[in-house]
Amino acid sequence: MASRLLADRNSCLDHVATGHRQRMGRRKVRNAGQRGAVSAPIITEADLAKLPIPVQKYVRVIGFLGRPRVQNYRLRFVGRIRSARDARWLRFAADQHSFANEPTRLFWMRATLLGFPMQVLHRLADGHASMRVKALGAFTMVDASGPVMDRSEAVTLFNDMCILAPGSLLAPSITWEPVDTRSARARFTNGAQSISATLYFNAEGLLENFASEDRSRSSADGKTFTQLRFSTPVGDYRAYGPYRLASKGEARWHAPDGEFAYGEFRLVDIDYNVRP
Repeated sequence: MASRLLADRNSCLDHVATGHRQRMGRRKVRNAGQRGAVSAPIITEADLAKLPIPVQKYVRVIGFLGRPRVQNYRLRFVGRIRSARDARWLRFAADQHSFANEPTRLFWMRATLLGFPMQVLHRLADGHASMRVKALGAFTMVDASGPVMDRSEAVTLFNDMCILAPGSLLAPSITWEPVDTRSARARFTNGAQSISATLYFNAEGLLENFASEDRSRSSADGKTFTQLRFSTPVGDYRAYGPYRLASKGEARWHAPDGEFAYGEFRLVDIDYNVRP
């Protein structure tokens, strides 16, 4: 099983690495679920007993108890994003394919700025992250990477696991610390990066916010980074197959001059344990 999952992940990475990245990467991610599902161990009550009480309740209430652990997940988003509090919003559509056992995140976003098509690829694999922004499919506007980005993308990956793939929260790379009946802290390790976050739940047991001090805001050109508190309030839970997930969320920076949302997201669809 491990070799099969690694081969599937590497298949996706190979397409991202080719010169056809913009054309082939999107098609590969969106078609990832068409060849059937991979098998995975079933989540049991004994598994949940290892988690803080509010995390246990969350995994139960959204429907992962008695279902397979998440090995990978494929999804589509739509939303809007902006570079600063006073910047114009930019609408986008995005595809993502992530792997839990070999922590990997491929996030492919398309948008139009001033009438020109733009593509953004966030890639996290083997503990290292990069972000590339291209206009007209050819002109590179941003090409960012490095340890700070590795750390920031580790936060993003763990955020995804909490919101989109709670069936992956039993991973040995996560250590949990109980706080109270409505919150818990976690430390997630990916490669050389170890990040922490606090999860906040409502009375029903649903996740309502995620916050971390370990993510950094990129400058417009991707050359400099500023570490800021990062949070993602979520809500509007609805059914996606047998699971109940947050369909809407925000990404927020807590800047010195005040908190603001820089991203708004709506989950269109999601599939788990798909075979590329």
